[in-house]
Amino acid sequence: MEGKINTSLSPKNEFKLSVSAILKKYYLLIALLILCVVFSIASPVFITESNILNILNQVSINAILAIGVTFVILIGGIDLGLGSYVALTGCLAAFLAQTNDGIFLPLLVGISAGLLIGFVNGLIVTKGKLAAFIVTLGMMTIARGGALVISEGRPISNLSESFNNIAGGKLLGIPNAIFIALFVFLIAHFILKKTIFGRYVYAVGGNEEASRASGIKINNIKMYVYILCGALAGLAGVIQASRITSGQPSIGVGYELDAIAAAVIGGTSLSGGTGMVTGTIIGALIIGVINNGLDLLNVPSYYQQIIKGLIIIGALLLDRKTSK
Repeated sequence: MEGKINTSLSPKNEFKLSVSAILKKYYLLIALLILCVVFSIASPVFITESNILNILNQVSINAILAIGVTFVILIGGIDLGLGSYVALTGCLAAFLAQTNDGIFLPLLVGISAGLLIGFVNGLIVTKGKLAAFIVTLGMMTIARGGALVISEGRPISNLSESFNNIAGGKLLGIPNAIFIALFVFLIAHFILKKTIFGRYVYAVGGNEEASRASGIKINNIKMYVYILCGALAGLAGVIQASRITSGQPSIGVGYELDAIAAAVIGGTSLSGGTGMVTGTIIGALIIGVINNGLDLLNVPSYYQQIIKGLIIIGALLLDRKTSK
């Protein structure tokens, strides 16, 4: 029939579109796979079972922190104190683990301390109307000082064996810390994808004014998110203290940057409203693989910092480009 437009695509164009769609959807996994292949060729040790478990074990702390800060970034917030929270909660848990043979009290106090920090952050951000950047920067300093006070500036050692087994123990040859991080991921994924709270988190980050007009209690959502982030930082602090068998007041420097980088690399937009914890986990794995691979290749730590900084800047540029 005359005048009829043929909108069908040629097999070649259809193939190009399908490849483009696959690359767009799975670019993070493809990037992770490419990194693994490159480092496996550069260092045969990289692909060994022991090293893979080591990477996953090292990534577990950053993954837990990154999941927490993903929620915060999704509402358009930020938390710059995560590393200090890890130091403080780890020292608190370690202090109790010196005189307590069980794991319940140190674990409860560590997570509760992080939860309290998150509550204070959320309260000041919502009620005090202060920028999250400033609030969490101040809390970072307070938490670091608290860790130094509790430990008197020295490592807290001689912890109970049961406490050290929280992260140091193994199940089926796999470190417990990996299972804990996996459990946190599954719960966080369920919350964001299957609950009303998760939908509200995306709504607040996407358009706060529209969310308020639709009846969503904005301040409550923000409070819960900061509380969740703080509690996960407390859990990470307990796991860290257990894994290194001591409470270290100086530990955690730069952890917040790694966590935020993992979230942003994983596709969480700093403008809020966009992102998934699945991407955050892959982002954490990418950072862990890079750190481990560069260590195996004996790349000096100061060069590693430069490379990591470039990756963060690149992720931010990508975030800005895709959010337009």
